Amino acid sequence: MPRRTPLFESHQELGAKFVDFAGWEMPIQYTSILKEHEHVRTHVGLFDVSHMGEIDIRGQGARDFCQKITCNDVSKLKPGKVQYTAILNEAGGMIDDCTLYMFNDGHLMFVVNASRKEAVLDWLYLKSEEVDIEVKDRSEDFGLLAVQGAKAPSIVSDLIARDVQTFSYYEFQVCQFEGQPLIVSRTGYTGEDGFEIYIPMVTLQKVWDALMHDGQVANIAPIGLGARDTLRLEMGYRLYGSDMNEDTTPFEAGLGWIVDLDKGVFVGSTALKGQKEQGGYGKVKGLLMEGKGIPRPHCKIFKKDKKVGEVLSGTFSPTLKQGIALARIKCPAKLGTRFEIDIRGKRHPAIITKLPFVETSVRKL
Repeated sequence: MPRRTPLFESHQELGAKFVDFAGWEMPIQYTSILKEHEHVRTHVGLFDVSHMGEIDIRGQGARDFCQKITCNDVSKLKPGKVQYTAILNEAGGMIDDCTLYMFNDGHLMFVVNASRKEAVLDWLYLKSEEVDIEVKDRSEDFGLLAVQGAKAPSIVSDLIARDVQTFSYYEFQVCQFEGQPLIVSRTGYTGEDGFEIYIPMVTLQKVWDALMHDGQVANIAPIGLGARDTLRLEMGYRLYGSDMNEDTTPFEAGLGWIVDLDKGVFVGSTALKGQKEQGGYGKVKGLLMEGKGIPRPHCKIFKKDKKVGEVLSGTFSPTLKQGIALARIKCPAKLGTRFEIDIRGKRHPAIITKLPFVETSVRKL
C-alpha cells in the first residue's frame, strides 16, 4: 500500500492524478504537465514534496562525521548554509545525492531522496557505530513544500512576516508560522527563484492552505511531479535512479564539482582519485534534438555507425519546444558536435549544447 502525505485529500480536491513514486502515492499533475511547467516559468507554483527524507546528525563529532561521509567539503559550511553533496560507498558510487543543512557544528541535517532514505540510513548507522554522534530519522516529523517561481519571494515573505529577499542562495533560516518553527531555505529543483519550507507535520495543512489562499494574488498553482521533472531537466539537474545510481561515481554523473579530493580522506576518496587519474569514463552532456524526435532514457547514441553513449534522462522541453536529453557519451563531444539518437528504431539528429538548456532565474547571491 503506497504511503500518502497529509495533503492527499487536498490534492484530490484539486483534481490531481496520482502515481506511485518511491512507495508514495504522489500527484503527477493537476491540469497538464505542459501547463504546470509553463506556470512555474511564468508565475509561481506550489509543490508537495513531503516524501523526501530528513536525517539529523547530532553530537560533538557531527561535523567531522559529515566531512568523512560526503564528497564535498563540509569545512566550508557555516551555520545557516546548505551544501549540495553526495554520500558515497567505498567504490566511489553514489548511495544518494543530497543536500546538507548546517545548524551548528553539533547539528547538521541531510535531506535525501525518498527512494534512497533507507539505504542512506543503513549506511549512516553502519559508519557511525564507533563515532560519538546520533543519527536520527526525522522524516515523520517534517512535511516539505516548495514554492518556485519569480513571485515566490513575496508569497513566502507574507507567510512568515519577514523579508526573504535577505536570504542568499543556498541559505536557510528558522522562522515562525503561528508559533511553529519552519525551516525556510532559498533552494529548489526547478531553475526558478524559490524556497523550500520544512514544516512540522501538525502544521503542514495550515501552511499549504495559507500559501494557496494568500498566493492567489500572485496566481499560485499546485504543481505535480511531472512538471517538476521537466523543469529540472531543462536545468540539467540530475535525478537519482535515472542519471546516477550506486554504480555511478560523481565524475561519471557529471558532478565532479561537488567532489573535493583535497579535503582529506573520506569514504570513496581513494576510488575517486584512481578514477580521475585513469580517466576514460563517459562524460554527461546535454543534447538538443534537431528534429521532432523526443529522446527517452536508455535510447542509444551513435556517431556514424558506432554506438558511443546512451540517454540518461530525456523529454520534450516545454520552453524550447524541442526534445532534450542528458546523456553519457564515451567519445569527444564538444559543443556543436552532432550525434544520432535511436528512437524506436529510427535515428534522429541531435547536437551537443551547453547546460542549462534554458536560462535560469535562480538568484545566486
